[in-house]
Amino acid sequence: MRKTKAKKRILLPDPKFNDVLVTRFVNNLMYDGKKSISYDVFYDAIELVQKRTEADGLETWKKALSNVTPAVEVRSRRVGGATFQIPSEIRPERKISMGIKWMILYARKRNEKSMAQKLAGEIVAASKEEGAAFKKKEDVHKMAEANKAFSHFRF
Repeated sequence: MRKTKAKKRILLPDPKFNDVLVTRFVNNLMYDGKKSISYDVFYDAIELVQKRTEADGLETWKKALSNVTPAVEVRSRRVGGATFQIPSEIRPERKISMGIKWMILYARKRNEKSMAQKLAGEIVAASKEEGAAFKKKEDVHKMAEANKAFSHFRF
């Protein structure tokens, strides 16, 4: 354990939408410190979303992110030699972080030409409550529901 708690870094809002959440998303999307490329991919994806849905791209992305953000998760806990999956609430920062990571992970796995198209496809799917990232959230919730009987082991 460390002596002092690590300080939260303050993120600057992105240049186009002036939103800190966009910066968080772009930071997770980034490879090898190539932030400008990551911004280009994100902004292109938002434009594609806008063309496909005829709605505001950023609002569609925010809706998609809220749709893939989990509320509960299961954590492993050893009790008397047996390991139990214990459902627990997730703190707000971690919720958003998990939603962002799942969206990017499943966007990368899609079969489309560019990363912008893959990301746009995943955003559109998630905003309609479908797609792989949304399914992952549903699976996590089902797992928590199935293990509700062990919630009294919560720590």
